[in-house]
This record gives sequence, C-alpha cells and structure tokens, in this order.
Amino acid sequence: MISLTAVALAAAETAYDAGTGDHASPGLLQDPALWVLLAFLIVIGIFARAGMHKAMVSGLDKRAQKIADELNEARKMREEAQELLASYQRRQREAEEEASGIIEQAKKDATRMAAEARAKISEQTERRIKAAEEKIARAEAQAVSEVRGQTADLAIEAARIIIRDRMAGGAQGPFIDKAIAGLKEKLN
Repeated sequence: MISLTAVALAAAETAYDAGTGDHASPGLLQDPALWVLLAFLIVIGIFARAGMHKAMVSGLDKRAQKIADELNEARKMREEAQELLASYQRRQREAEEEASGIIEQAKKDATRMAAEARAKISEQTERRIKAAEEKIARAEAQAVSEVRGQTADLAIEAARIIIRDRMAGGAQGPFIDKAIAGLKEKLN
C-alpha cells in the first residue's frame, strides 16, 4: 500500500516538474497532477477502507492454497501410482516364479510318468512273453502227447497186422489180442 502511494507521489512530482518547465505555474490548485494524485489517493483510500487489499490477499492466498492442495494431491497420486506399479511388478515376478515352478513340476511329472509307462510296458511285455512261452510249451507238450499216442496206435496196429499174418492158428489169437490191448494202455 505504501509503495503504491510512493509511486503515485513520484508520478505526480514528475508531472508537476514537467509542467513547471518553461512557463509560469498557474497555481497549485489548478495543477492537474495534483488532482490526479488526489483522485488516486482517494481511490486507494476507498479500496483500503473497503478491505479490497484483504480480499485480494485472501484471493491470492486461496489460489496459492488451491495450487498447494493440487500439488499435494498430485504427489499423493504419484506415490499411489508408484505403489501400484511396484505391486504389479511384484505380482508379475510372483506369477513368473509360479509359472516356472509349475513348468518344473510338469517336467518332473512327465519324466516320472514316462518312467512308469516304460516300466508298465516292460512288465506287460514280459507277462505276454511268459504267457506265450507257456502256451507254446503246452502246445508242444500236447503235440508230443498226440504224436506219442498216434505212434503207439500205429505201432500196435502194425504189431497186430504182423502177428496176425505170422500166426496161422486160432488158439493164439485171443491171447495176442489181450496182450496188444494191455500194451496200448501202457503206451498211452
């Protein structure tokens, strides 16, 4: 307020000095610089009396407070954004670690399952081979038994024919038939 008054007085003096240069001064009350100064001081006084300077200072203070509040809000938002970013980065790292763990576990499970499958296939193959060998052995035993039976039957039949041809008489016939039947039972 004082600085404005000092500026107005300086302006009035400058105007007064300029007006008093070459011609004679008509008088102090007729000097327009004085009236301008007086009007300026009255306006400043009215503004001071009405509290305009307080309103201007209050408005500037409110504006400064609003700017400070906006800066604080922006700072808070920035901090929240940084916290949120850190949280997302931490979650991303955790997800990557979890994915790595899942992949490792899947690899272990796949290796274990493959080993189990190989063992089951090997066991199943051995069982089938053993079953096939047993079946072959049974078929072989059955074939040997059938061949023996057929061989015995053929031998008996051949012996019967030979003995019948060589024997001409009738008394030896029943005795020979009985011996051949007994031989047939022993060979089977």
